[in-house]
Amino acid sequence: MKRFTPIAAALFAAQAAAEQLPMEHVLVSVPLHKKSAETALPVTVLSGDELHRTVASSLGATLDGNPGLASASFGPGVGQPVVRGQQGARVRVLQNGTSSADASAISADHAVALEPLLANSIEVLRGPATLLYGGGAIGGVVNVLDNRIPTALPDAPEGGVEYRHDNASDRDVVVARAETALGPLALHVDGFASDWSDLDIPGSPEATPDEDLDEHSLGTLENTAGDSRSLTLGGSYHFDAGFFGLAVNRLDNNYGIPLAGHDHAHEEDHDAEEVNELEEGGVTIEMEQTRYDAALHLHEPLPGVEVLSAFLTRTEYEHAEVEDDGAVGTRYVNDSWEGRLELVHQPLGPLHGVVGLQAVSGDFSAIGTEAFIPPTERDDSGLFLLEDYHVGDWLFEFGLRLDRDSRDPEGPSKSREFTAFSASASALWQLSPAWQVGSSLSRAERAPAIEELYSNTSASSPAQWVVHAATNAIEIGDDKLDTEVSNNIDLSLEWQQEGHFATLSLYYNDFSDYIGLFASGEEWDGVPVYLYAHRDAEFYGVEVDSEFSLVQTSAGEVRLRLFGDSVRGSLDGGGDVPRLPPLRLGARLSWTGDALSVWGQVLDAADQDRPGANELPTAGYTRWDLGAEYALPLGETELLLFATLNNLTDEEIRLSTSFLREVAPEAGRGVEAGLRLRF
Repeated sequence: MKRFTPIAAALFAAQAAAEQLPMEHVLVSVPLHKKSAETALPVTVLSGDELHRTVASSLGATLDGNPGLASASFGPGVGQPVVRGQQGARVRVLQNGTSSADASAISADHAVALEPLLANSIEVLRGPATLLYGGGAIGGVVNVLDNRIPTALPDAPEGGVEYRHDNASDRDVVVARAETALGPLALHVDGFASDWSDLDIPGSPEATPDEDLDEHSLGTLENTAGDSRSLTLGGSYHFDAGFFGLAVNRLDNNYGIPLAGHDHAHEEDHDAEEVNELEEGGVTIEMEQTRYDAALHLHEPLPGVEVLSAFLTRTEYEHAEVEDDGAVGTRYVNDSWEGRLELVHQPLGPLHGVVGLQAVSGDFSAIGTEAFIPPTERDDSGLFLLEDYHVGDWLFEFGLRLDRDSRDPEGPSKSREFTAFSASASALWQLSPAWQVGSSLSRAERAPAIEELYSNTSASSPAQWVVHAATNAIEIGDDKLDTEVSNNIDLSLEWQQEGHFATLSLYYNDFSDYIGLFASGEEWDGVPVYLYAHRDAEFYGVEVDSEFSLVQTSAGEVRLRLFGDSVRGSLDGGGDVPRLPPLRLGARLSWTGDALSVWGQVLDAADQDRPGANELPTAGYTRWDLGAEYALPLGETELLLFATLNNLTDEEIRLSTSFLREVAPEAGRGVEAGLRLRF
């Protein structure tokens, strides 16, 4: 039965006459550094107290629940972001403007190699964002910003220390960061340490429990414990014309894969005794990454150039998938260089814009029992142009991008080169001080990812096919795939007055030669065979967000937020795109005083009864959360005490975006509490 909470009808119920409230956040991900209200691009920004309040153990979980954004979990150690139903190779995850350069796009069980707890802000660009960051952003861009290369000299030493504990996973987290200035030199240091145990869940891990299984696993998602450590050192030298900076980060992340996610213990040819024996062990991913960043920012370096920005990143990534006996099953390595140059030109009459160049060179390899992708060299380059034009109450934006991508694998598979062209145009009309209407059109091309081209293509016979344990399937790539083309239209309506705002966004995305992983209907040695292939597809959806000030007194303010989203994806010839988020509607009621803040939130997710071919439906859920914060000013510092009661009703929550939804639910009822000292 479909589940629905009728809250959207109240969207404009609290409209009140007042002056317009500008949105102050400046978008770092847009080279012209516009405010989010000054572009027709669909944008979501998390920063400040809102980010600290919603930050979670993974990037996907941090963003989950915001309109158009969801998480694809693979146990608590993995939460990949989902943007308008797109994930993996179609979502570009950035760290301060350059790629996270990990292996998360290769497989659903690989975590994104960055830590949202250290972020100053997270910017998500949807739709035409491809133009700025290439074909890998055909679904969207998630840019995590942490100021590891300080962009300004701090007036005084500043920073903070935080400790938090979550009893659902027995997770302890310590985070610290500090910035200071020594003359023209700005210094930054941050770090964190996190340890957690197996996750507490409501009832059985399996959606349809086997009566013969041992009940010892009830209430616990086994083999999901882990630990993570990170340390970052950065600095920048500031002078009259700009700054130059360097930073280095080391990340070590070890996490367990839920037992059903990396073995075949629940296949029909195992009896109950064999199942229990298999579940005694599991796979742990041991990840390490070292990242080096350099940045240069110059004001008016050349005639006609307003700002020059240059970025260079070297990333050395590796992770090992370790069996329960300590043997390394598979080792993934991804080493890469990425450079980016942006030139913002002086206004040319009514035109103001940026021209940029981006280049990426990397080596990917996988060695071991799950090495179904051959070592492959990657070289990508892109040239882009973005311009805007103001006339009266209208703002027009247009842009072009040309990409040249190459893939060179070892072995018998074919080397490939791709030329991709992208273009976009948008208009923003300020109807009145309170209302604005936006629309954008874009055409984007994406070169096939390494796994789409070369998964198992080195095998000379089916007997050499390698099972991808994360999906419990044999995945067969196609080295003859062509580029994927997306034609996208976005329409938005926004109302904004003092203390209130409401937005409505509609989008339609038509894919030609959409690259999907489709069931062949065949099996090899009892394992289903999936093929990467072209199919035309279309996605369409709606996103609603609003917040109203209901009561304002000298004691505090009561605010109400109403939000929701829905996305559909269908394939040419019939059939639904798998692993899409369901219809979701939510509400948040908060009271904020001088020192104390309290809030409650409900998120209602409908049944996902359009799961796609050979997939099972996912039941809906209603999640309730409560939280409180108390701020204690201590002279020049502030001590913040916070606590959140998550999943108040201990609801069984299974995400339709997850490969493991049938065997690995989300956390049950839990309390997360901590303190944050800021100076």
